[in-house]
Amino acid sequence: MDPQSDFQTTQDAISAALVATTRASTRIAAEDLEFQRSLDPKNARVLDKQNARLLGLAGRLLKGSAGGAEGVSSLLSDNVDDLKEGEGAGWRGVVDRIDSLLERADSRLDEFTGAVKKGVEETVVPSKQKTAKTAKAFFSQTKNLPKSQLLFEHVPRNDETGGFRPLMTQKPHAKLSLKESLKEFTDGRGNKQFPHPYQSEIESYTYPSSLYERAEPIMYHPFESTTATLVDTPETLASMLAELKTAKEIAIDLEHHDNRSYIGIVSLMQISTRDKDWIVDTLVPWRRKLECLNEVFADPGILKVLHGAFMDIIWLQRDLGLYVVGLFDTHHAARALGYTGGSLAFLLLKFINFSANKQYQMADWRVRPLPAELFDYARSDTHYLLYIFDNMRNELIEKSNFSDPEFDLIARVLEKSRETALQRYEHPIYDEKTGQGSSGWHKILRNTPANFSKEQFAVFKAAHKWRDDVARQEDESVHFVLANHALLSVARAMPTEQAALLGSASPISPILRMRAEELVARIIDAKMNAEDGPDMATVLTELEEKHQAKRLAYLQAEVQSQSQTQPQSAPTPAVKSAQPTPAPTMPTSGKLRTSFSQFWGPAVGSTFWDQRRSFSTGEIRLALPLPPLSAEIFADAKDVDSPQAKIDPGARAEHPFVSKKDRKAQEDVDDVFVVKQLGGGRKRKNRELEEPMTEALSPAIGEAGEELNGQDDEVVLDDPAILDEKARKKAEKKALRKAEKVAKKAAQKAAANGGADAMHVDDPPVGEDGEVKAFDYAAQPSVIKGPSKEERKKNRKEKKKEKAVNPFAKANDAPRGMGRTQRETVGRSKTFKG
Repeated sequence: MDPQSDFQTTQDAISAALVATTRASTRIAAEDLEFQRSLDPKNARVLDKQNARLLGLAGRLLKGSAGGAEGVSSLLSDNVDDLKEGEGAGWRGVVDRIDSLLERADSRLDEFTGAVKKGVEETVVPSKQKTAKTAKAFFSQTKNLPKSQLLFEHVPRNDETGGFRPLMTQKPHAKLSLKESLKEFTDGRGNKQFPHPYQSEIESYTYPSSLYERAEPIMYHPFESTTATLVDTPETLASMLAELKTAKEIAIDLEHHDNRSYIGIVSLMQISTRDKDWIVDTLVPWRRKLECLNEVFADPGILKVLHGAFMDIIWLQRDLGLYVVGLFDTHHAARALGYTGGSLAFLLLKFINFSANKQYQMADWRVRPLPAELFDYARSDTHYLLYIFDNMRNELIEKSNFSDPEFDLIARVLEKSRETALQRYEHPIYDEKTGQGSSGWHKILRNTPANFSKEQFAVFKAAHKWRDDVARQEDESVHFVLANHALLSVARAMPTEQAALLGSASPISPILRMRAEELVARIIDAKMNAEDGPDMATVLTELEEKHQAKRLAYLQAEVQSQSQTQPQSAPTPAVKSAQPTPAPTMPTSGKLRTSFSQFWGPAVGSTFWDQRRSFSTGEIRLALPLPPLSAEIFADAKDVDSPQAKIDPGARAEHPFVSKKDRKAQEDVDDVFVVKQLGGGRKRKNRELEEPMTEALSPAIGEAGEELNGQDDEVVLDDPAILDEKARKKAEKKALRKAEKVAKKAAQKAAANGGADAMHVDDPPVGEDGEVKAFDYAAQPSVIKGPSKEERKKNRKEKKKEKAVNPFAKANDAPRGMGRTQRETVGRSKTFKG
C-alpha cells in the first residue's frame, strides 16, 4: 500500500474521532459537570474513569514526544484542575513541551534548508533553553517532580517506633567513645531513646578567647566576581573537606523541603569560608557519605556560624548524621542586641545593604539541575555571614559588662547557642489514644474552637489516623494528603459516600481521590462504634489535668533540687518583711532570682540565668542612681528655713493653719469677660441659614430672644462691647433654627388636632379634583438604563456630571476566607542538663 494513502487514511480516521469527541463533550457545559458529579455517584465514577483515560493518553503522547527525557513521564497528575488553561504546573508543562517541539522542528527545517549548519544549534540554544525552562519551574507547584528519596541508598521507612539511633558510624574529635555515648535511656513518656552522641563534648566545650576580643571585620569577596563550587561527586566532597579543615570559622546554612515527604528532606547545604563558597547537593543517592563532614563540624578548633539553627541542627542529625560542636547562632546575637528584626534578610540589609530576593524562599529545592537564580540565592545566605558575625561580635563586646555576668551579652549568646546544639531528633511516634506528640490530633483540637459530638469526635480521630497512615506509606506530607481545615470539615460532615467526601474535603489531593474508599470505610466504622466511645470535652479535660499534674511535679522537683544545691541564707529584716509567704506546695529556695514563677510556670529555658553564686541583699542595686529622698526635696525653701525645720530637720513640712476670721477677705468681682472673641463658629453645610431673616419669622425670633435674655449667665445680644459682627450673626442663626423648630411643632400639633388650616408637611400631592395623585413610577429615571437622551443633553448644557450605576459595586464586600494555617513541625526535643 502507498505510504502516502495509508497516512491519509489514518489522518482522516483521527480527525473523525476528534470531531465526534468534541461534539460529545460540548453537549454538557463545563460548569455543569460538578453538578452532574454530585447528582449521581455513577456519573462521578464514569467521569473519573474517562479523566484517567484521557490523562493517560496525553501523558503517553508527551512521553513519546519527549524522547524518554527524565521527569516527563509523570508530568500530568490526576488533578483535573491542574490542567486548566493558564493555571497549574500541568498546563504549563504541556505548553513548554509543545514549544520545545516547535523549536526543534524549526531548527531541523533550518538545517534542511541550509540556513544553519548542522549541530550548531544543538550546542548553543538548548542549554540556554533548558536553563530558562527550569528557572520557571521552581515558582510553580512542582508536585510532579520525581521523588528524590526513592533513589537514596537508604530509603526513608517512616515506620520506626523505637528511639532514633544516630546515623553515625564513627565519632571524630570524641571525648567519650561512640559506644559509650549511645546508651539507651527511658524518657518521661516511657519511650526508649538514645542520647545526644556529642552531649559531653558540647557541654564541656570552651569557646575561643577571640570572641571576647574586638577586631576589624574581614571584608568579604565581591559576590559578582566570585562563584561557588557545586559539590555533587565524592571527589569534590573530598576536596572541599580538605580546605574546610584549614579554616578557623565557617558559615553553614540548609535548604529544606517538606511538601512531598513525611518527615522532610534536606535538599541543599551551603558552606562558606573567608575565601570560598560551596553548594553541596544533599539529594545525591550517596548522601550518607556526607557523614565525613563531622571531621569539621565536630572540630572544637573551628567555629561554626549559623543563623536560626533551631531546625538546622535537627535536620542535620536526621538526614546526614552530622552534629555541630562550637555553634554561634547570629539569631540569638540579634536578640541580645535588641535589633528590631531577627531574620537573615534583616541582617543582610543592615550590614551589607543587600536585599535578599524572598520570592525564591518557598521554591522547590528539589529542582535539578539547580537554576542560576536559586544557586545565587542559596550562596548569598552564607557568603556574607562571617562578615556579619564579625560586626555583631564587636557590637556585643561594646555593649557588654564583663565584670557583671548579668550584662555579659556574649556569654548569653553562647549559652543559647549551646542549648540549640544540644537538641536531639526523635521519631514522630503516633499516639492514637491521647493524640500527643507533634503528629497527634490533640494539637489541632487545642488550637481550633471545635465542639464535636461523640460521632464527630470519633470520625475526626479515625480520619486523622488514616491521614497519618497514608502519609507514612506514600512518603508524603500529611498536609499534602489532607489539609487540617479539610480534616475538620470531614469530621463535621461525616460523609458516608465518596461523592460527599470529595465535596466536603477541599482541596482534593490525588491520593485522597484514589484512596477515598478507604477513608469512607473508616468513617462508617467510626460512626458505628462512636456510641461506646469517649466524649471530646471529657478527653480534653483529662488531658489538661494530666498536663497540669506533670507540670506541678516538675516545678516541685525543680524547687527541691534548687533547695538542696543552694543553702538558704538568713535574709535581713527589711527583706523578710517584704517577702510574701510562699505557698505550701511550692517551697522557695530563698534566692532572689528563681527559674520558675508560681503564676507563669517555668521561666525561659536558658541556663544563663542560673548563676552559680548566691546573691545577698547587699548586692541589690537600682539601675538608675537616685538622690537620698528626704523631706527637704519636696518642701518649699521657706518651710525648710522655718524654726520648726531647724529644730527637727526630719520633720515633714506642712502649711500653717489660718482661721476663717483671720483670712484675707476676697473682693467680689463681677466683671464681664469674653470666653471666645476671635474666630467664627463651626461651619455648617446648610448655607440657607445665612440668608437674612424674613419679616414673617421676626416675632418668633423676638420670643426666642426674650427666652434667651430671661436665662441666667447669658450675654445680651445687642451689647456692642461684647459681641462683634460674627457673634451677632451666630446668635441670629441660632434663634432662627429655634423658631423653625417651634413652627414645625405647632404645625404637627395642629395636624394632630385635625384643624382646617393645619399644615401637613409630609402629605402626598393632591390633584385639582381633590384626589391624591398616584406615584408615577414610569416618569422616574431608570436606575439600570440611566438618564434619557433629553436628560443627558440637559445635563451637558448645565454641566452636570452623570453618576454611573454599578449594580455590582458591593460584590467585593464579601467576607474573606481564613488564612493559611500553620504547619505541624516534626518531632523534636531538647537535651537538658541534670
